[in-house]
Amino acid sequence: MIEVYVDGASAGDPGQSGAGVFIKGHGKSEEFSIPLGLMSNHEAEYHAVIKGMEICIQNGFKVVSFRTDSQLVDRAVEKQYVKNNQYSPLLEKILELAKEFDLFFIKWIPSKENKVADQLARYAIRNQ
Repeated sequence: MIEVYVDGASAGDPGQSGAGVFIKGHGKSEEFSIPLGLMSNHEAEYHAVIKGMEICIQNGFKVVSFRTDSQLVDRAVEKQYVKNNQYSPLLEKILELAKEFDLFFIKWIPSKENKVADQLARYAIRNQ
């Protein structure tokens, strides 16, 4: 099983944003720091999951377990529902991409367990 740690960050709300993706479990680990442009922190969290999923699909990973420190995103994906309609297209994209995997899990973890993805997201903001 591939473990994927994701985090989104914004310098302001909205502000310059970035996504961090840390993948391990296939005999190596990979780090991605992805600039996202101007958006809110919550939007960046959703985009981090989407970017992580796209990377996994490109690499042919079929069994993935995602870790996020965003309870908002974790709950939205788990319940397949968002309260704020602004995030509906992002949730729909995640649910559509999930169909590409044989098994897709997402789990909330505390921020202290997601430090690598957080650092990668912050790096993406600084390097835009």
